[in-house]
Amino acid sequence: MSQETLSNDQLVVNTVKGLIMDGTRKANSGHPGGAMSSADFATVLFKDFLNYDPQDPTWFNRDRFILSAGHESMLLYSLLHLQGFLPVEELQQFRQWGSKTPGHPEKHLTPGVEATSGPLGQGFSQSVGVAAAEAFLGETLGSDVVDHFTYVLASDGDIQEPVSLGSAILAGRWGLGKLIAFYDSNKVQIAGACSRVDCTNYAQAFESFGWHVQEVDGHDREAIAEAVKRAQMEVARPSIIIGHTVMAQGTAGREGDHETHGSPLPPEEIAASKTKMGLDPEQFFQVPDTALNHFRARFDALGKRVEDWKAALDAKLKDEDFAAKWNLFTGPRSGLQVEMPGFTPGESVATRKAWGACLNHIMDQLPQLVGGSADLDPSNQTAKFRDHVGCFGVDGFAARNLSFGVREFPMAAIVNGLALHGGVIPFGATFLTFSDYCRNAVRMSALQELPSLFVFTHDSFYLGEDGPTHQPVEHISSLRLIPEVIDLRPADATETALCLDVALRQEKRPSCLFLTRQGLPVLDPAEYPQMAEGVRKGGYVIQDPEGGPDAVDMVIVATGSEVSLSMKAAKLLSGYNIRIVSIPSVTLFEEQSREYKDAVLLPKVARRVAVEAGRPDIWYRYVGMDGLVKGMDHFGHSAPYKKLEEEYGFTPEALARLIQEKYA
Repeated sequence: MSQETLSNDQLVVNTVKGLIMDGTRKANSGHPGGAMSSADFATVLFKDFLNYDPQDPTWFNRDRFILSAGHESMLLYSLLHLQGFLPVEELQQFRQWGSKTPGHPEKHLTPGVEATSGPLGQGFSQSVGVAAAEAFLGETLGSDVVDHFTYVLASDGDIQEPVSLGSAILAGRWGLGKLIAFYDSNKVQIAGACSRVDCTNYAQAFESFGWHVQEVDGHDREAIAEAVKRAQMEVARPSIIIGHTVMAQGTAGREGDHETHGSPLPPEEIAASKTKMGLDPEQFFQVPDTALNHFRARFDALGKRVEDWKAALDAKLKDEDFAAKWNLFTGPRSGLQVEMPGFTPGESVATRKAWGACLNHIMDQLPQLVGGSADLDPSNQTAKFRDHVGCFGVDGFAARNLSFGVREFPMAAIVNGLALHGGVIPFGATFLTFSDYCRNAVRMSALQELPSLFVFTHDSFYLGEDGPTHQPVEHISSLRLIPEVIDLRPADATETALCLDVALRQEKRPSCLFLTRQGLPVLDPAEYPQMAEGVRKGGYVIQDPEGGPDAVDMVIVATGSEVSLSMKAAKLLSGYNIRIVSIPSVTLFEEQSREYKDAVLLPKVARRVAVEAGRPDIWYRYVGMDGLVKGMDHFGHSAPYKKLEEEYGFTPEALARLIQEKYA
């Protein structure tokens, strides 16, 4: 078949498929099969429906497209090339060092990529967060300036991941009518037929979730276009278009072959397939002018739409109240003006309750703050926030509490989606022990440079009677291992407020707040004026002996609830001149200069102690292999926390005795 006998639409699709085959072949790596089975839908969407600015992939009111099936990245890169956002040279460097076309899409790296994806299911879940942000901002700022669709392309593997189904239930409950999913059901995965592992009727499942469901031939572009139009009319519920497709559709001899999922096609198969598709088998990365011009036929109309939107926004910005609101929602977070509550020195306040007090104090100051708990509202101290701001979806789209239910992984991924969209400050809360369910989403937040806030309460064995299943031991250390995640474990209520302030001002990094169930003595900011700057730097000297730094002969490093424990133990160690260092954030402290860290830690002091009610391993970097670390290298037990601290040696007397035994 020659190009002359092809319809222009078919030529565009075949061009995309040719780029997919060439890109994966040149890299000798990649996933052509699924990318080719999804090509008809994705091309129809990008060519005929997606609203965007051809000159600016970051235009605020653009439609968002999320490729949840991140392994189909060459499909997305090919379409971004047709849009003009990626030169063909980048397609030729697919999966190579320094290119903008990595194996799976990366938001921070590639213009036009809306979300980093690849871990299956998370792109789908993030799309729910993106759509939720659009609904909230459209209601809050006006549908004349925030009015767009969120599209997501998911594979069989995406839908099999439970995180997708948990997020889909929330999308249905919230009534996210501008969320449109395309499920590329080619019924093949890397190990073979999906029927080996799945017997679900997903049409019935999604209908029961409250979605509008359509099933189409995923290679019938007219049927796809009509399905998209119908989905756009569904204003009260999200839509899923189940496209029944064929793996590696269009190839000469490999259609339906599961081995095409993760392996490039042989050169002879590519040549035969190009001939079948009307492409030149001797040309690589070919984009016929006819295909490119046909794909870009809407560019003038798209540009006019952008100009009209900018004119409407400019007119609204003449209103000072709206301008202030717009700037608050869309401006940099580093410039936030936030007043935190004060706390009474000497009182006993759990840091989770301090977080709750801060949340209640700032919720009207920050109308862009949205989030909620995984069915732990009273324990996570988000109940007053929920009752004050209302439940999103249930009480309308202007409500700001997201009731996630017992869905920690979907919660964390949806929080990332909210951050991806922008215009909101999102948070999600649960017990620290359940951070394991959230962990991959926390990692994806860091990879995407998202300022998501994850609030983890009940941060140690002090949880008490619920026992070892709910008592985190290794979790803080585990989360500290994720690059770019800011760990924040405050020592008291005042440090909690300061840590929250640090998190709220982040532009590109996620934060994890680790908070206690048990009460901790509130330190007096007037007595410890160094706290504010010290928290921002991640660590600081909270207490020195009477003789000052020159008299120090022991350094105790502590974090969270163990700071006050160390201060009490120091009073029992009258024979030593002890410096106590609070390190609420190992990440931030490690980013300080060597001069600052040495001034705080006094490396020449030989007697060194570190204390944290968690894994001890990380603390040897500050005390040396010959130093003393008081931590937890075992699981907990079910008992009142007072009994546990005695049994585990986390009393001032036990800690002082341990130090004396070490350094007598």
